[in-house]
Amino acid sequence: MTQSVGISGVDTLAQELATIQQTGSKRIALLGSRHVPITHQNLIEMMSYALVLEGNRLMTSGATGTNSAAIRGAMRADPSLLTVILPQSLERQPQESRKQLDLVMHLVENPENDHMSLAEASSLCNQEIISRCQQLICFAFHDSQTLLKTCQEAEDQRKVVTLFYFD
Repeated sequence: MTQSVGISGVDTLAQELATIQQTGSKRIALLGSRHVPITHQNLIEMMSYALVLEGNRLMTSGATGTNSAAIRGAMRADPSLLTVILPQSLERQPQESRKQLDLVMHLVENPENDHMSLAEASSLCNQEIISRCQQLICFAFHDSQTLLKTCQEAEDQRKVVTLFYFD
């Protein structure tokens, strides 16, 4: 049985293939769970280091776990290619994150979200991050609702999404 693909479907597929095959730098978002074993954090740090060494711009948020590992790797490779977007103001971030975040050159705060719960603010923050990227790499558990919703929103925006599950 032959399936017909409309012009918009062909355009979408062509756009996604072009993004994957692009040899120049890309804007890549790297997001994931706060609760990550140290061995996985080391892998995420190496991945972000390699992505930034290749000239890609990396975006993440400021939480512990996945995001912190992504920041460490990017900072080692080229701090000028890292952008960290916080769900709330810097003052609302955990103390262990603030020390690292103080070193980030391109730090975006969202103090207008300080009155929200962290879950609500994180959801808005993730939306902002995916609106700025071409590709999303996400590390999650099968019950990570906010992250899985972010991946779906990125797919809906025709972003290239790579989702790794910890469980």
